[in-house]
Amino acid sequence: MSREFPIGLTPPDWLVRNLRPQPAPVNRPAVARAAVAMTLPLAIGLAVGQPAYGALASMGALSGVIGDTADAYRMRILNIAIPQLFGAVGITLGSAVYGQGWPTVVAVTGVALVSGMISTIGAVASVSGLLLLLNSVVGAGLPMPGAWWLAPLLVTGGGLLVLLLALLAWPLRSGVPERTAVAATYRTVADLLAACGSEVPGAYEDARHTVTQSLNQSYDLVLARRAGHHGRSPELARLIAQLNAITPVVEAAPAAHLHGRPLPPEIPAAVHHLARAIETGFTGPLALTLPAPGSETGRAVDHALRHAAAVVTAPDIDPRGPEDDRLGRPARLGTRTARAARNVALSAASWRYGLRLALCIGLAQVLVSTVPVPRSYWVALTITFVLKPDFGSVFSRALLRALGTVAGLVVAAAVLSQVPRGWWDVPVMLVLAPLIPALTPRGYGYQTAAITPVILLLSDILNHQGTGLLLPRLVDSLIGCGIALIAGYLLWPESWHTRVGDKLADAVADTARYVEAAFGPDVAPAARARMRRRLYRDLSVVRTEFQRALTEPPPTGSRAAAWWPLVVAVERIVDATTAARVRVKHGAEPPSGPELAQVTLQLRELAEGLRDTEVLYPVRTDLAGPAGSVLEPLRQEVAAARAITSPQTS
Repeated sequence: MSREFPIGLTPPDWLVRNLRPQPAPVNRPAVARAAVAMTLPLAIGLAVGQPAYGALASMGALSGVIGDTADAYRMRILNIAIPQLFGAVGITLGSAVYGQGWPTVVAVTGVALVSGMISTIGAVASVSGLLLLLNSVVGAGLPMPGAWWLAPLLVTGGGLLVLLLALLAWPLRSGVPERTAVAATYRTVADLLAACGSEVPGAYEDARHTVTQSLNQSYDLVLARRAGHHGRSPELARLIAQLNAITPVVEAAPAAHLHGRPLPPEIPAAVHHLARAIETGFTGPLALTLPAPGSETGRAVDHALRHAAAVVTAPDIDPRGPEDDRLGRPARLGTRTARAARNVALSAASWRYGLRLALCIGLAQVLVSTVPVPRSYWVALTITFVLKPDFGSVFSRALLRALGTVAGLVVAAAVLSQVPRGWWDVPVMLVLAPLIPALTPRGYGYQTAAITPVILLLSDILNHQGTGLLLPRLVDSLIGCGIALIAGYLLWPESWHTRVGDKLADAVADTARYVEAAFGPDVAPAARARMRRRLYRDLSVVRTEFQRALTEPPPTGSRAAAWWPLVVAVERIVDATTAARVRVKHGAEPPSGPELAQVTLQLRELAEGLRDTEVLYPVRTDLAGPAGSVLEPLRQEVAAARAITSPQTS
């Protein structure tokens, strides 16, 4: 007879969240590219009698495989090529100070400061900073074969091989990823309309969050490609027009949801029909069967859908764009680079993260310089991977790094003890390399478990130490995790309120401005749409930060759990504002000035309260107003948000 575990043995929620694998589809092309890109250099190195050269190129391919995450071809160039250049600089600098003692400590610590600061710019800069520091640590900890320029050339060549494989289909599929992304956005909007009025708890909120992420991705892909396109492109103008055309449908969805009744199934089916037309490039007449609208909400949805259908099926699009870009066209690359450099130099956040990373790397380098630690560069490598707040919770990554390393060492032990070095390494790499892109989306622990045996196999080709690499790898990883946790997490003066609470307060203040702009007579529709899109994007970032905080142990995780309902409440406030604006546009009575001023005042008070405290505090929740006003649902949402911040009393 089975016995239940005592309550005290039940794992805490934050640990369960860390260990739970993330659902994600396997990117089969990325898996195939990883197999070829990491195995081919190894085979070539063995064929020419230089296995160490092949191992170095495979290491470079590994970094390219990790960065091979973009769908659009132009984004792949940025995600893979730019970090490879930083990686080449890193291994050159590291090799220049190899074996020089304290100059090595100073040089690697300085690289860590620069790496941490540029990592705050964005996703590509974050990976670039990561490779800059990783390769400098490897160069400073391992003797590189051949002339000084050979190791950077081999590592960069391995990464560029991944890029070459990723771009093979570009001539045949140029524009297909962008078109596919826009079609996918339409499908998420169809799911959102199907969830309107649903009685399933959280169904509408989850669908709206998915729409926000999909819109962000589609706008990023299309506008990034347009920024680098020479001349005017009818194809890109069409994609932007199609994204802009779905925006009124998204704006009408909150009104339909607040109406409380599910929409007729013909409406989401019509959006799916439009998505198929976008994916195939069809521009002929579409036989959309839409029910006759019978209310303000119905008229809003019907008008938005018919407008979207007209744009999707338009045979000709003005290359100059029939409408303004909802998020604006990105500035030129030189302008964005100068702006990013200025922000990094003047940003307190970039200096704070750079100094924290430099401190931890400096401690690691001092430790391995004064205490004999075998394979000592692994300590700094572990810190580099763990201490990446933009990749997730530092605490969670340290925990998952340790667990993933142990799991990977089990596989590595079997490979190093049973497989002889030589040509047998090629089929082994052909099996192990595809696991990296296959398991990476499942979580950081799974990625670590997949990378560990690959790294140890390549290290053994360079150093011929066999199973002697296993224990040093485990010890160094645990030392690195310990330094990151103590010096970079527990003792660092950066509280949860600073990382998350201020961002939520900013979002609430922006929501107050959006409420004013939604009913202001002097605000252009395009400007209002851009404000709403930016607000949803900011709320998406806040939601991600809170989800990361939930994976940390108390008190951080418990604080995040206590404030999580407020994140949802602010999203509902934005929805209610958009719904009210749609109703006014289609015939409802606009709100009065005093009523609007009262709502915005409450939101601003809420924002200020969030900045001043980390605990729940008493607030006023009296939001009186005329019955039947278009702002009545908004007042209810604001009152609910303010009630969340009040401590519960018995």
